[in-house]
Amino acid sequence: MADSTEREQPSPSMVSSSSESAFTFLPQGALIQEFIVDGINIVQGFPTADLYVRRNTPYFGETIGRTTNRIKNGIISNLNGGKEYRLPINNGPNSLHGGGKGWGKALFDGPKALSRNGKEGVEFRYLSKDGEEGYPGTVECRVWYTAGKEGERTVLDVEYEVELVGDAVEETVVGVTNHSYFNLSNNPTIEGTIVTLGTNAYLPLDSTGIPHGPISPYPTLTPNTPFTLGHSTPDLDDCFIMNSSPASIPLDTRPLPLKTLATLHHPSTGLHLEIQSTEPAFQFYTGKYIDVPEIDMGDGKKLPARGPRSGICVEPSRYVNCAGREEWRGMCLLRKGEVWGARSVYRAWKA
Repeated sequence: MADSTEREQPSPSMVSSSSESAFTFLPQGALIQEFIVDGINIVQGFPTADLYVRRNTPYFGETIGRTTNRIKNGIISNLNGGKEYRLPINNGPNSLHGGGKGWGKALFDGPKALSRNGKEGVEFRYLSKDGEEGYPGTVECRVWYTAGKEGERTVLDVEYEVELVGDAVEETVVGVTNHSYFNLSNNPTIEGTIVTLGTNAYLPLDSTGIPHGPISPYPTLTPNTPFTLGHSTPDLDDCFIMNSSPASIPLDTRPLPLKTLATLHHPSTGLHLEIQSTEPAFQFYTGKYIDVPEIDMGDGKKLPARGPRSGICVEPSRYVNCAGREEWRGMCLLRKGEVWGARSVYRAWKA
């Protein structure tokens, strides 16, 4: 078990690992607002909490839940003795990221400052009530962010834990991830970013983003081989698979070894980012549908627009639509007395 010690001090929203590296978190969606490396913020976001409430249609930095990605037709069948649950439809014919008011739009309790495994960090908690966005059961989500240094590398360690705490039902479905958009270029787009993925196994998707057919090799990508993002290509929004045996995926993946999902590098800034996780899959998205207009901040100041390809998402997760497919549901089915868990580690540096 992780060692967490509460600190007798005000709960900050910033955790600093050096004078040039710091993280800022907000209770709104337990989100990552800033990930600063060598003085550069490498995540997309907004300067104030109210802008996340009003303008965050791309899910910048949010903790996604109660489930991640898409559930086909927003339907979960044969749960709690054969019951069917219908979820909000908010992405074509499907339910996306927990519905229109998923956990990324919720106000978490926190941040609570603490020391966890010898590192400074913060904790957020959220109690999701039975019936919220159509999901059965009351669950508590706990999010821990801890910051540190490994030589010249700035490290953010993220842990999630979810338990079914109410008595309304015996089981529910759960999935949690972070939806940060990374931009290492210090420019408006990700053009020129060099990417290496740890796998090319993926779930072929239909036109609505739902898997169909078996896990397959992505036709134009080679695992562990760098490729460069251009002005508009490659255009990726796909679920890549690190563990192709769904029956072997535990509910709590944290005891598993970390695997490298993706590494990013931009030659113009010298910034690097490595993303590791215990999770069996990840969505890799090059931001085609980002559309945040310019915002007038007053006093003649304007927040620049963010458009297509202004950031890259790497979302560690379970399989897309695992809650909707009974043969995959074991990886996300949470019963009373059990714990759902996941861990991801982000390492960034300049070289």
